[in-house]
Amino acid sequence: MGDFETTMVDYCRRQFPALQRQENGRSAAFLDGPAGTQVPLGVIEAMTRYFTDCNANEGGLFGTSRQSDDWLQQAHQAFADLVGAEDPDEIVFGQNMTSLTYAFSRALAKTWNAGDEIIVTALDHDANISPWVQAAADHDVVVHWVDFKSTDYTLDLEQLAGKLSEKTRLVAVGCASNATGGINPVKQICSMAHQYNALVYLDAVHFGPHGLIDVADWDCDFLACSSYKFFGPHLGTLWGRRNLLEEVPAYKVRPASSRIPGKWMTGTPSHEAIVGGMACIDYLADIGRQVSGQDQAPRRQALQLAFEAIGEYERALTHYLLEGLARIPGIKVYGITEPSQLDQRFSTVSITHDAIATTDLAQRLADAGIYVWHGNYYALEFTDRLGLEPEGMVRIGLVHYNTFAEIDRLLEVVSHAAVAI
Repeated sequence: MGDFETTMVDYCRRQFPALQRQENGRSAAFLDGPAGTQVPLGVIEAMTRYFTDCNANEGGLFGTSRQSDDWLQQAHQAFADLVGAEDPDEIVFGQNMTSLTYAFSRALAKTWNAGDEIIVTALDHDANISPWVQAAADHDVVVHWVDFKSTDYTLDLEQLAGKLSEKTRLVAVGCASNATGGINPVKQICSMAHQYNALVYLDAVHFGPHGLIDVADWDCDFLACSSYKFFGPHLGTLWGRRNLLEEVPAYKVRPASSRIPGKWMTGTPSHEAIVGGMACIDYLADIGRQVSGQDQAPRRQALQLAFEAIGEYERALTHYLLEGLARIPGIKVYGITEPSQLDQRFSTVSITHDAIATTDLAQRLADAGIYVWHGNYYALEFTDRLGLEPEGMVRIGLVHYNTFAEIDRLLEVVSHAAVAI
């Protein structure tokens, strides 16, 4: 897949209308992917088609409702294919990952007793921390924190092992850090937790645009993600083991549907967003079929092929970016920088400069039409423990529609800022 850049990047970029945006006479460089990626035309068209063809509520006997129900069922299957699940009824949709996690944490906490324990990490997005910490406080449950290593900012697995016990009821951990790009060994973490019969809740929001989610191989119990982070609309998705979704009581009005998703989906969901989410999965699957020449590959296989190609390309982008940043005096990178370990991280790179305020650096890049994020991006425990509040870091978030030329533009601006001090 080494020719992904020359054969596929242009093909992909043509599908994103937003990438045509001009800023001060130059093409805008969207390096803000971790906060929300841009959307291909197929997603926009699918959402429009839902409104024009079958905008109706669920369960009606008339044509538009039946067509809507059929599309929604297809979407459940598409998301099951995305996460590697066999049962589409294990897929639950909601407003976003945070809302789903808050609702589910409140329900799951009803099964805990005073003196039970849960584990969260200082490397996570706050959406996979605060819901559990607050639910634990409501039920007199002990919260243990797992820190990160000071060398490469990866999760301290030895510390995790030391905090697991027969009292542990839940381990909440991210599949990848939205601050450092580091990939957590979630399969190993699930195995460690299950030795103590603890459940594992995975946050795959940052993992979604970069790697193949596989709930079966990882052997997790729950996994949440958001499609607007992998080229779709604002939509949250929760996967859970069927038996657990059946057993845990939900906080909501009595469901009109006997299917498991109806138990957990509060109110009428955003049907158009669900259909758009299915379209973004099919966009990714199409990449796999294009790069492999396997036009008839089933969706799950096509997704695997896509992420193999995307992963190889994004590692090349990451290596190029890290090499360029290493040449600029005063820059500090938070995360893995060793070239031989790039398979342990994604293409999200957070930096600070020892003499340039984070906000100032982000503004200079914005003025040059280069979109990056600054602050803590809700990785608040991470930035707080490093003493980086309130400025935080500048986050450069690359996805497969980004290019080496865009990285060159970024490096030029950062270099000039450093020289101008």
